Amino acid sequence: MKKIAFLDRDGTINKEYPDEMWKYIDTPELLDNTIQGLKIIKDLGYEFIILTNQNLIADGIITYKQYEDYNKKLINILKENGIDLLKIYFCPHNNLDNCNCKKPKTGMIDMALKDFEIDISNSFYVGDSYSDYKLAKKFNLDFYGIKGKNDDEIFKYNNLLDIATKFRKM
Repeated sequence: MKKIAFLDRDGTINKEYPDEMWKYIDTPELLDNTIQGLKIIKDLGYEFIILTNQNLIADGIITYKQYEDYNKKLINILKENGIDLLKIYFCPHNNLDNCNCKKPKTGMIDMALKDFEIDISNSFYVGDSYSDYKLAKKFNLDFYGIKGKNDDEIFKYNNLLDIATKFRKM
């Protein structure tokens, strides 16, 4: 059984942009201390799955190819730094679509549970939005919020290194 760190992508691993800006973004810019944090979490025995809402595809802001090209670059940056991902699950839908995968709906984690033997009770979730938080709670996952869009008590960590340091002390 795998211990998983479920990670949001934009605003958690890499820089977040206003929706309309994404059509101009083709190279990931990692947030400060992302690699250092991921390395500590990896050393603690966790594997990584990214869960990302990409309604920009349905909204016509980016194409599926732009999304895929960006992800390939992100995967390469992480791999070059010793970080492997089990998988990236994404939802290309927007609020008009009646899908079961757009966070906080459970579809992406449901797929991960079918694809991998996951020890959900020893896994956790990191994100920067209330939809991430709500999804984590549906699976009773511990949630660690990255500051950004929200700065309340749920979103109290500056980056993945802050979270990893907390884990290392436990």
